Order: sequence, then C-alpha cells, then structure tokens
Amino acid sequence: MSQTTFSDIEYGNRKRTTKREEFLDIMDEIIPWGEWVEFVRPYYPEGKRGRPTKGIETMLRMYLLQTWFNLSDEGVEDAIYDSYAFRKFMKIDFMTEQAPDVTTLLKFRHLIEKNHLGEAFFKAINRVMEATGHIMHGGTIVDATIINAPSSTKNAEKKRDPEMHQTKKGNEWKFGMKCNIGVDTGSGLVHSITATSANVHDITEAHKLIRKDDKVVYGDSRFLGIEKREEIRNYEHLANIEYRINHRSKSLPKVSDNAIDRERYIDYRKSAVRCKVEHAFKIIKDTFGFRKVRYRGIAKNFNKLNVLFARANLLMVKRVQKDFCPTKG
Repeated sequence: MSQTTFSDIEYGNRKRTTKREEFLDIMDEIIPWGEWVEFVRPYYPEGKRGRPTKGIETMLRMYLLQTWFNLSDEGVEDAIYDSYAFRKFMKIDFMTEQAPDVTTLLKFRHLIEKNHLGEAFFKAINRVMEATGHIMHGGTIVDATIINAPSSTKNAEKKRDPEMHQTKKGNEWKFGMKCNIGVDTGSGLVHSITATSANVHDITEAHKLIRKDDKVVYGDSRFLGIEKREEIRNYEHLANIEYRINHRSKSLPKVSDNAIDRERYIDYRKSAVRCKVEHAFKIIKDTFGFRKVRYRGIAKNFNKLNVLFARANLLMVKRVQKDFCPTKG
C-alpha cells in the first residue's frame, strides 16, 4: 500500500473528481497489470550494465498514458509533473523518485513496437473477454475508418510518409492510413484489427476480420459483392456465411406513399445492428483523440491501435457493468 502524501490529503478535499481522474481510476482497476508486466519481461533489459532500469510496471503505465492521451514523449513527461491525476496513476512519490525521462520512454516504446506487444495485449484482453462471456460468437460487423496523416513535406526528408496514401471519401480527399475492425454483433466489442494505407479498399480486408465460427456478417454498402470475391468463394466456411450488407439508398426502388417499403425497412434493421461498430471508433477518435497518426509507418500506428482497442474493450465492458449495477436503497 502506497504512503499517503500531503498532496493526496490536499486533493482529497476537492469538491469533485475530474473526468480524467475517474477514467484513470477505472483503467487502474481493470487492467491486469501482473499479466501485462510478464508479457514485457522477456524483452526488458535486466539493468546489469549502465544506470539502473525503471520498473516494468512504471514504464508500462507511462507508455499507456502517452497512448491514451495522444502525447509526445516530452509531453507525457511534462504532464506527469503537472497533473495530480497522472502522478497518482503512475504511483510516483516525488519525495523518493522522479518520473522516467524522455529517452527511457522512447526506448521502452520501441521495445513494445519491435516485439508487437500491443497485439499481444489486445489478444490477451480478448481471451479473458471470451472466457467470461463478454465476447459472444456467431456474428461479426465489419467496417473501416481513415486515420489522417500529415500531408506536408516540411520535414527532414522533404517528403510524405511513403506508407501512407490518399483516397477520396465523398467529395473530400484524405491522406493517411485505414483501420479495419471486426466487431462482435452481440456485445459490440472489437475482436479483429488490420491496418492498411488509406487507398486499400475495405472489402479486401474483410475476410481477415471474420471469425471461424461466424454465421452472419454485417457491413455497409462498401462491402456489396463480398460473397463473389475469390478469397471468400475459395474458403468453404466463408462461402457459407450469410452476408447482410446494406444497399446504396439510391439503388433501392421507389414505392408509392401507401405501400410498405420492405427493402428500406430491411436495410434499417441491418443498420440498427451495424451501428455498434461506431461506438468503438468513437472511443478511439474522441476519448483517446487518435484522429491523426503520430508515428511514421503503418506498423507503429498499428501497434498503437491494438493498445487503444484493448482499452476500448475494457472501457465498454466497464460502462455496461456500471449501467446494470443495482443501486443500493
């Protein structure tokens, strides 16, 4: 148990707790720290040479703060010194130790990215979700969103990121990468993630997002004709799935005012299921602020997406439990 400091006593007398502190308290409670520390340990330096290493959990907490709040290496170090909520989450007492510096965090982040530990965190969380019954089986919603990248060439190399590309969405051109996800139809939790450049069509990644026991797949009009694709027809399980894909509204026939518009009603019911995918994207883009890539290359940003979606799943489960928790009275 950590020792209570004067700062803790002072902040304990506040009239209310900030949303940031509430969020970090939830994350501190639901993340399996011991398991995640063991994921990192085989790759973490033992500290037999050079200056002593910081604890793995301390570095992991700092890395997560950087990821959740979309901060730079320097920005998260400054935020820990400035914010009581950050210091509390880090469990640092400035009377005895200081926050890890920028270089230490940079090396730790590269360690996470090099060994694909973000993907390991995401899969570990999902294994627990499946074991506890939070992630169901039988149906998947597929969708994609564009994460913008800087289009400017005002950098050291005088050129854009070669792994990012532009694509047209509606009447607007966007430059960046694309995040593709598969979401469980029952719970709305994310079970599969892929990342590509923005110019890769959504339908080409769809087969990677479908699980072996899925019987039905939902998608918007960008996935029309998915059942005719070679990677679907040549795999027996994928070929036998029922694909409930929304039609383009303009392609549906017009009916008279007194007639029942059956086709539009069916599409409406499909959309009522498919809208669950937007909750995950909203958390990534609004709660975590990941609307624009921070790193060059798809691999580093894919690692970050795995970390963010692992937290998003935990956060969605926690919110559901809070909504259904019986009140005392």
